[in-house]
Parts: sequence; C-alpha cells; structure tokens
Amino acid sequence: MLYTELLRLWDEAVKAMDARDWPRALETARNVSEPNGRTLFIEASAHLALQELEPALQALNEVIIKDGRLAVAFFQRSAVLMQLDRLDDALSDCIWAQKHMRGNTVIDYRQLGLRYKLFSWQVLYNAAAVYCRMGQWEQAREVLLSASLEKGAGRASSIEPGLESISRGEVLTPILVPEGEVFRPRKQEVEQLQQKDFLGKAKVITSMIPNDDFGGFEPLRLQPPGYYEPKVETTDNTRYMRIRAPYMARGPGQLTVPGGATVFLFDEVDRDGMATVIYDGQRGLLPMTLLYPVDLKKAKGRKEDRVPSGIPLPPGIRPPTRPQSQPSTAAPIPETPPPSYTNFTLVKQASRDAPVYLPNSDSLDQEDVTDAQGGDDGSVVVKVHFTYTLALSVPPYASYRELQHRIAHKLGQPPANLRLRHRVPGSQLLTPLEQGSGEGEGEESCPLLPVMEEGRATLWCQLEDPLASRAILYHMVALYDYAGQGPEDLEFSEGETIDILGEGEETDGSA
Repeated sequence: MLYTELLRLWDEAVKAMDARDWPRALETARNVSEPNGRTLFIEASAHLALQELEPALQALNEVIIKDGRLAVAFFQRSAVLMQLDRLDDALSDCIWAQKHMRGNTVIDYRQLGLRYKLFSWQVLYNAAAVYCRMGQWEQAREVLLSASLEKGAGRASSIEPGLESISRGEVLTPILVPEGEVFRPRKQEVEQLQQKDFLGKAKVITSMIPNDDFGGFEPLRLQPPGYYEPKVETTDNTRYMRIRAPYMARGPGQLTVPGGATVFLFDEVDRDGMATVIYDGQRGLLPMTLLYPVDLKKAKGRKEDRVPSGIPLPPGIRPPTRPQSQPSTAAPIPETPPPSYTNFTLVKQASRDAPVYLPNSDSLDQEDVTDAQGGDDGSVVVKVHFTYTLALSVPPYASYRELQHRIAHKLGQPPANLRLRHRVPGSQLLTPLEQGSGEGEGEESCPLLPVMEEGRATLWCQLEDPLASRAILYHMVALYDYAGQGPEDLEFSEGETIDILGEGEETDGSA
C-alpha cells in the first residue's frame, strides 16, 4: 500500500473521530490494507465508543502485536479486560504497562500524535481497581497508597476519593484514555497530500495590445523560403532621426547636437516647431525642420550588405546514396573460413573484410619471399587461409603430398592432420582439393593446375577431425541458425557448409 494512500485514510478516520462519527471512523480505518499500531488504535477507540468490548479487545491485541512496548496500549487493554471480568489478565497488563514505562513517572505521547500523557500513578490506580474486583481490599489500599507517592497532574483528585471508596468497600472505576483521543498523522505530511502548482500562472505585465490577458507562449511562425531577414524599421515607421545641420541650444530644455548625428524621436508633439528627442542619454528639444527619418537598413554600410544577415537554408544538393548491390543467387558464405572444423562446419566470421596477417620473416624461406613478390622461375604463389593468412611458393607440378608437407611445415602442424580446399569458380562452396593417384607429372597428380590462375592459387586449410577417415556423401548449406538442444546436437549458423557423413532412418531431417 502506498504511504500517501495510508495517510489519506488515516486522516479521514481521525476527522471522523473528531466529528464523533464512530461507524465511519471504524469503516475508514478498516480500509487500510496494511495497518500499523496507530491506525489499529483508532479501531479499538471506535469500538469502545460503540460499547463493543470484544472487538475493542481484539483490536488492542493487534496493536500490541505491532508494537510490543507501547505502554498506553497495555494500559488501555487492562481497563477493557476489567470490564470483561478477566481480572488476572487485567492485572498482568497493568504490570506490563508499568514495566514499559521504564521507570518514568510520565510518558507524553504527543510526539507520536496522541494528545495524552500516561502517568505511573494511573497504572497503579488501575491495578488497585483490579484488586478491588478480586476482593483483596487491603492489597488495593496498599497499591493506592504507593500511587499517592507518585507525581503527576490530577493525582490528588483521584487518589483521595479512591481511598475513601476502598474504606467503604466500593469498587474503583478504571481509568481509560479519553474518548476520541487517537494517534494522528503528522500535519506536515497531510498538507503535502494536496496538489500544489509550483509553476503558477503567467501574468501579463505590459503589452502593445490593449487589454491583453494572454499568459501563454506564441507558436512558431512560418518563415518565407530563402534567407530569413530580421525585421528592420524602415523610414515609414522608424523613430530614429538624423539632424541636417549642427544646432546650438538657444533656450532652456534644448540640446546641442552636431550635424549628421542620429537621435531618437521621443515625442512628436509640436511645441513651437520643436520636438522632444533623446541624444547621448539626454532628453531635450530640437527643431523639427532639422530632423529627417533614417533608414537603418541602409545605414549599416556596404560591408554588411554584402553578407546576408539572416540564417541560410539547408543545402539543396542531395547527399550521395548508397550504391545498390546486386542480389546473389547463392547463400552468402564468409570468404575466409576458420581453421578448426571439429564440428564439420564453417563458423561464420564477424566480418567479410577480415584483416590479412602475413607470417613473420622467420616463418618463410628466402626463396618463398622472393617468389611471392614475383619470381621468374615459373613457381606458383599459393595463398593459404588458416588462423592467419600466409603465402608460399611451390612448383606448379607439385603433388598433393608435397603441397601438404610444405604447408604443414609453415604452419607447424602434422601433414596428416591438414586438409586442403579450394573454391569452385562460379560457386560459393569450398571443395576438397583432389589428391591425385600417384607421384607422376600427369594432370591427375598435380592438384594445383586446375585451381591455378595467372600463376596464383588460393587454398583454405583446416585441421583433420577424428572422423576424417569417413567418406563424405555430399555437402549442404545451412539456411538458418540452429542451437543444439542436447549434448550430441550439432550447432550451425546460416550460410555455413556442412559435410554429410551419413543419413539416419528417421525422417526428421537430422544427419
């Protein structure tokens, strides 16, 4: 429950108690979904005002559950228990109330919102009332005499009549918290429940429009196309004047102004051919015949006229557009596959334009560097994609085994664990390089001849898997991303090439 809602219901219940509308106060206090000890005390007070003792006792029990050290709650419950003739429990509550006063003669509950002071003699008085109902008159008299030694307001007016009642054998009436006195919320917090207008309302101080009471803001005004020129006073409505010839003051109130000076026409009232003007911070009279209006736009000078004084429009030239790319018929595949193929897949790279890393100088032979730069001995420059990209020079008629050994020597990997691939022209698939049937010089034994172009060839190298000895039935390209659902499931991404080693008997599409 929001604290603001709790405050609102709490304040309404207190107002109902002040109006002595006990049913409405009880109903409002019950509407609090998360009550505290102080709101439950309102329910108990309303039940007591309606002479409902059992519901009042139940409400006081909940108050003590919420706050087990509230002495006034034990004090109030002891009085209710006496009226219900539960004397042992009433005497126990008097003892607990005296204990929770912690040796103080008085507790002022006004800081908590209850306009009541609980005195220790009042607790002893209720204990004496319990002993009276038990028939223990001597014990009641001793407790009441100990209460007379306590300090507090109203003690004398209650103790002495109580001793006389005990001497006559009359039962004492217990003391209760006054009817209608309950815990109240803080006044500052209740005032904050009311909405406040911190901005206020705009007020027109001065305006050129008669009887103007508009207190808002004007909307944006549309400007004509081109340069926005600020509005400048023209000769028709300007109040700036220029004096034709110098004038010397000839009487009181007149000004001495040099020729060609600009003045401001303050008042056009003709006083014997004189007008009131302001010049150099002084107000005085000048002859009207010496004044003529000034066009401030032309008076700015030629330099300012050459440069537009407004805000230019955005450029009219359209920015360059992105070139249109032709749609590809095949699924996109990254240009450089990664080196490891433990899952028989090609993992998609983060970028198709990945940086190319050439090997260090100690990983290439001197003749390889020379041939890679354009040797004339007829060698083929082979570009190999691995975890990094390297280049080496091999004879064009090298066998698959020799090519495999040369690449393995540069990569520092066993030759048997390497697998070479090339890209078929006109396709995005990577096909294993043909190994040939022998060490001869035929085309069948020279795998570089079919893939070589202008003395260069590009190969992709991957590590062999434990299942490399199995025959590959065919290759497939993934059409979407798939995340494995189990430990043996294969994960792949869209566009990757998958080697199919076998087909299962089920028809769910798994391979």
